[in-house]
Amino acid sequence: MPVYMTVVTSLKDPSEIRLATAWKPPTEVSWEGYRAALGQFAPKLRNSFVLAVSATVLSALLGSMNGYVLSKWRLPGAQLIFPLMVFGMFIPYQSILIPLFQFLRSVNLYGGLPGLILVHVVYGLPITTLLFRNFYAELPDEMIQSSSIDGAGFFGIYRWIVLPLSAPAFVVVVIWQFTQIWNEFLFAVTLTQPAWQPITVALANLAGGEAVQWNLPMAGSILAALPTVLVYVFLGRYFIRGLLAGSLKG
Repeated sequence: MPVYMTVVTSLKDPSEIRLATAWKPPTEVSWEGYRAALGQFAPKLRNSFVLAVSATVLSALLGSMNGYVLSKWRLPGAQLIFPLMVFGMFIPYQSILIPLFQFLRSVNLYGGLPGLILVHVVYGLPITTLLFRNFYAELPDEMIQSSSIDGAGFFGIYRWIVLPLSAPAFVVVVIWQFTQIWNEFLFAVTLTQPAWQPITVALANLAGGEAVQWNLPMAGSILAALPTVLVYVFLGRYFIRGLLAGSLKG
């Protein structure tokens, strides 16, 4: 029902959007809401793409390296480091907003996309490390040892042996991180200036007005939801395979 109401309202002329006709389909399809949404939200959509793609790629690569080290190498203190890192998943956003604000101000990253990307990369590392670590734990140790005997070093084993086998884990991490970062609101509204805020903040600001042409926020909501829907459509089958491949095993 919410999806039906969103689609139907986005295709109506503003004069046709009334309580009495809320559930009725439009008498004539109007694309004006989508044209206005594209014109108004284009910079915010660009910000969301830059933010979600950059933070997802960086957190996936760093999580992969962390998982490789923690599962296949005898790192001193690994039994303590890994639980502490996983504990980061349970820290509420609200409890770290002020320290994050102060840190970004101190390093001149407050207000722009680089600072927000850094926050999402750091905040995503616990879950990406956990997923990759559990996936790599399933790889035979003999394969790593034989590669080492053949002369491959730390980065050589990762580049030529581990990384080519990591596609299922990367799919799971990319879907998870992209969806979380794209839909995130609290960090975006508190740690960035208006010019660099993503689409989620723009939609929230628009819906809070006193006189809203509801076809515009509804069209904007559909445009904002499309990227995550497409990610699931094209990668959904690999997401299930990644989970079954052991990426969520303890």
